[in-house]
Amino acid sequence: MLATLIPLFDGDMKVCAYSIFTQRENSFLSPSAEGIGRLDGAAQIPGLEIVDSVGAGTLADDQEIFIELNNINIFTDISSLCEAPHEKIVLLFDSSVTPEESYLSRLNELKIEGYKLAIRKLEIRQFEAYREILRLLDYILLDHRKINIAQAKIYFGKLFPKIKLCAVNVNSQEDYDVLTADGGYNLYEGEFFRMPVVESDKEVAPLKATYIELLNVVNSPDFDLTDAADVIGHDTALVLSLLEMVNHMTRNSEITSVRHAAAMLGQKELKRWINTAVTRELCADKPSEITRLSLLRAKFAENLAPLYNIGGLSAELFLMGLFSILDIMLDKPMDEALKSVQVSKNIEDALIRNTGDLAPILNFIREYEDASWHEVSRLLVLADIDFEPVYQAYIEALRWYRDLLSV
Repeated sequence: MLATLIPLFDGDMKVCAYSIFTQRENSFLSPSAEGIGRLDGAAQIPGLEIVDSVGAGTLADDQEIFIELNNINIFTDISSLCEAPHEKIVLLFDSSVTPEESYLSRLNELKIEGYKLAIRKLEIRQFEAYREILRLLDYILLDHRKINIAQAKIYFGKLFPKIKLCAVNVNSQEDYDVLTADGGYNLYEGEFFRMPVVESDKEVAPLKATYIELLNVVNSPDFDLTDAADVIGHDTALVLSLLEMVNHMTRNSEITSVRHAAAMLGQKELKRWINTAVTRELCADKPSEITRLSLLRAKFAENLAPLYNIGGLSAELFLMGLFSILDIMLDKPMDEALKSVQVSKNIEDALIRNTGDLAPILNFIREYEDASWHEVSRLLVLADIDFEPVYQAYIEALRWYRDLLSV
């Protein structure tokens, strides 16, 4: 099985929820999965299995979690599959759940049990026929390209005022800015928040320049602990973060200086900590999801290294994932952003030219993030990689990110 989390934002670029999208089988190895075989195991709910196995806290903090349902597994005993609080779960289905008595009765039961409900892929011409279902919904996901939001806002405001409207396929910052200015939607889903910077004349802020200096120190071939410690000492936030990290690892030691703390971590752990801590600081003026995206990509890429038989490049893959949104962090095109930091030619080739040994993993991660399961399946067949180790690599990255924030 494969799974990925897709964020939903509000008008202030704050993540309010995550959708879990899953894929059970590789359609290239099991062609029937896209035909009649797609009903095999249809009574199972993979998203709930994931929440129950790794914990809701690993997937999200206080955000709601949207779980896919179909017209079969909607009748499953959902409470028995997952111990997560009902109010945190939003059950998401499409128009295959029709306004018939059996479905309406089941939806009413789920509402009584405390679950929230959402629908997607409902066409405008179906709204009237689905009135009874719409009355039960908390969210409706709408393709903003196919609907007049001014009219939709009036329609839902009058007839179904409790429904929150979610715009999907918001794939540019311009679209997001226009939609939020209009004010018709409550939530937004799409690629807009991680689109690369194409052109910018912004100067790098002085504080970010300090962080970049530190990155260059630890990623240089002759990396010296003392030099790194001295640069860390220039920033209070980094000093506090370093001390918290060292105290967490060595509770009975007395730290006498920043250099002492750096020495206790050691070169390898200090380099890893600096790369992650500095990335968080570089993203401090960005939506929190940018930090999460950068760190998850880094760990996921590192975890995928042995599956692609390039385990020796795991450290480079970590940095590649970390810097894959450096253009967004610095508000500069990627080729200009990379001039600020010292990276290997392997990383540069992958991030700028989409070539070299690391590029296939970066391309795979981008398709995976979008739940482009058909393309993901194709890439895994070409690489002769099974689903399960990829799923474990992703889940382990989520757990690592959770633990990183808890330090």
